Amino acid sequence: MKKNKEKKSDINIISMNKICKSFPVEMGGEQQVLFDITFDVNQGEFVSIMGPSGSGKSTCMNIIGALDTPTSGTYKLYGNDITHLSSDELAVVRNEYIGFVFQQFNLLSKRSVLDNVMMPLMYRGFPMSERIRKAREMLKRVGLEKFESYLPTQLSGGMKQRVAIARALVGNPKLILADEPTGALDSKMGNDILQFFKQLNQEMGITIVMITHEFEIAQYSNRLIHIYDGRITYDGKVPKDEKVLQK
Repeated sequence: MKKNKEKKSDINIISMNKICKSFPVEMGGEQQVLFDITFDVNQGEFVSIMGPSGSGKSTCMNIIGALDTPTSGTYKLYGNDITHLSSDELAVVRNEYIGFVFQQFNLLSKRSVLDNVMMPLMYRGFPMSERIRKAREMLKRVGLEKFESYLPTQLSGGMKQRVAIARALVGNPKLILADEPTGALDSKMGNDILQFFKQLNQEMGITIVMITHEFEIAQYSNRLIHIYDGRITYDGKVPKDEKVLQK
């Protein structure tokens, strides 16, 4: 991979201030799932948000990814307050600022690898020649330039996830948001993907926020935010022992 390392800076990619989130319940009223979530993520960081099932980490991820809005509090993405944007405005934010990598890859099975990687550029209105050029550049970066005409069903799980990473990178996003990125992979493929994330972060300075429930996966990052019962219980360097996170 060509080195183009950017130093970490004090530029805030993510700034969440006293974020709370509640959902209506069937019998009436609301259930609060996030309580005063406050943290910043600076440019060039590799952060894991970790917690058990039901902890609120997925709700937090949806707010970070502009897939949902908080009930109260303020969320700024790259200095812009997006707390109260409309659904259409949030869609623009997602397309322009965030690259997503999902557990189940979310690739279009009947479209080629190249078509899948080009997809974000289509929504931005790039001409076809530019889409192809940028998509091929990203496929080369993830080592899959020889597979552009393949369908996702013809690829291994690890290769599918690298296609998803290429798709996430093609629009030159400010942030990569990875949701349980190794959940559908075996341990070797998962390790390869996590090593690739480290490489993207260290050599290209790409900011990565990774959602996980496994401490072993969080150890690939440089910082860990632990959420339990909707509250942040730890925010700092990844500890050597998971017992530090236990209440």
